[in-house]
Amino acid sequence: MDLFPAIDIRFGRAVRLAQGAATTQRHDDDPVALAERFVMQGARWLHLIDLDRAFGDGENGALIGRIITRVGSHVRIQLGGGIRNEERLREVRDLEVTRIILGSAVVTTPALVPQALELIGAPRVAVGLDVRDGLLALHGWQQTSIVRARDVAIRVAQEGVRTLVYTDIARDGRLAGPDFVGAIELQEASGAGVILSGGVGSIDDLLRAKASAVAGVIVGRALYEGRFTLVQALTALLDV
Repeated sequence: MDLFPAIDIRFGRAVRLAQGAATTQRHDDDPVALAERFVMQGARWLHLIDLDRAFGDGENGALIGRIITRVGSHVRIQLGGGIRNEERLREVRDLEVTRIILGSAVVTTPALVPQALELIGAPRVAVGLDVRDGLLALHGWQQTSIVRARDVAIRVAQEGVRTLVYTDIARDGRLAGPDFVGAIELQEASGAGVILSGGVGSIDDLLRAKASAVAGVIVGRALYEGRFTLVQALTALLDV
């Protein structure tokens, strides 16, 4: 199971959001320094999200480019946030990142998935499923659709997507444990590997995730607030 330290970028800073709400953000570290620190602590992956692109009111391309330049040769990077059209797909295709994450545009623009698979290749494409009560959220989590996450998971997997990133929005940033049941159900229904996000608050959550056989876990607030260190997390997972 892969562990993904999260760096969500808003207005050029690494931030933490409560349940994805742009109005509840806390500005923290310099994202470049944070990425370097995670790599020094043993990170094998980084999970980068450009929240300005996700919310549709800016972008952090130059900053993300600096992160890639500084640490890209030492760590695998998955990048998401506002990848909504073919033009943007062509831009991220040329970045030295291991994987890109398509978001709610897979609902609003269904052709985006086959375009991404053709332009970038299945190993480099994931689909993010940000979910409230089983329904997909759209536009940086600001709207809730009437589309069931399970249906989208099955569709994109049938189209060739091998990796899903599942977030239960109600749990995001709450440190009360992720939705293991929902993640496993999506993994079994789709046949794709599921990376679980939202709510990790303890080492026990990580161990339970590994036991559940999900493909990976994203950790954000628990690391920022010192619930455990990245070194402790990686050590615990290796010891199992």
